[in-house]
Amino acid sequence: MPEIVLKNVWKRFDKFTAVADLNLTIADRGFVTLLGPSGCGKTTTLRMIAGLETPTEGEITIDGKVVYSSEKGIDVSPAKRDVGFLFQNYALWPHMTVEQNIAFGLENLKWAKDKIKARVTELLGTLKIEEFSKRYPNELSGGQQQRVAIARTLATGARVLFMDEPLSNLDAKLRTEMRSELKRLHSETNSTFVYVTHDQLEAMTLSTRTCLMKEGYLQQYAPPLEVYNNPANVFVADFVGSPTMNFIEGTGQNEGNGKGITVKAQGLNLLFTPASEKLDIKDGAPLTLGIRPEYIRVEAAGGVKAKIYAALPSGMETIVKIHLGGLLLTLVVFGAVDYPVDSEISVNFAGDNCVLFDRESGANLGLGKLTVV
Repeated sequence: MPEIVLKNVWKRFDKFTAVADLNLTIADRGFVTLLGPSGCGKTTTLRMIAGLETPTEGEITIDGKVVYSSEKGIDVSPAKRDVGFLFQNYALWPHMTVEQNIAFGLENLKWAKDKIKARVTELLGTLKIEEFSKRYPNELSGGQQQRVAIARTLATGARVLFMDEPLSNLDAKLRTEMRSELKRLHSETNSTFVYVTHDQLEAMTLSTRTCLMKEGYLQQYAPPLEVYNNPANVFVADFVGSPTMNFIEGTGQNEGNGKGITVKAQGLNLLFTPASEKLDIKDGAPLTLGIRPEYIRVEAAGGVKAKIYAALPSGMETIVKIHLGGLLLTLVVFGAVDYPVDSEISVNFAGDNCVLFDRESGANLGLGKLTVV
């Protein structure tokens, strides 16, 4: 299985830059999601790796072989890159059975009939769809159709499977089921998956690494839980997570002797104590504190008084919005609970998972503990 490496890859359309100076390594057998809002460059990146779009500058290698280089004048055709595409609608031939759909590409490549039969049998077994071999696509469920589409894509020896939002036209329940199918298929096929999505939940649940992009620039490339817990900047923190991270803007003051930084915000004094290394800032520096809703806890006794703005119970959890001083914050309470509007509760900040950002650059300055002083 191949490793895919992008070095200083650019893509410009006249004056518009779709992808800017992208450096990325997709590991052998990885499941990488290209994540970001519309127009961020994720689909363009996928198409450049596949050879469907020609980069303006840079170099792309697959399994140690240069498939594109602006400097060396190399541009290998898509058919010779050993990659396959899974389309949104799976693009199965409706008049062909499952085994005929899988065999179609091999017949076009003039494979011998016995080799075609052996390969189809192998893939039917790998993807656990042997019992559907004589059925037509309209006789299959969405998950079964997806497995057939993947089998057909892998049939010709594609070592990398590209998927451009393949679940976007499915309803919510089926999308959840398909995520489970895709994750299991990735494990069973030992292939490298590169997956484009704008849905951060898909990226969080499916990938081994997430590549988050904004306006053509790479923002963070890391395992999804690292992206969630230690976002590189405010954009990443805001884009990933539902409900979204709470952001508290204020000005900072160094307490000295490693005691932390006091952030003055909306009439509150919030002490940020770094989890590891000491942080030094200029007094009065504009800062942003970021804290996930699950790290604001309701206390039975003690804590800081807050007022309920709204509570939204959904059974498994309740999303609660509170007024704390002049701040409007969101927290999550697990379990079937409800709170009357304008009632008073006590809250505390838990753990050392608060993130301190520089407000001007948006950069992550460090993780730490947050307390009201």
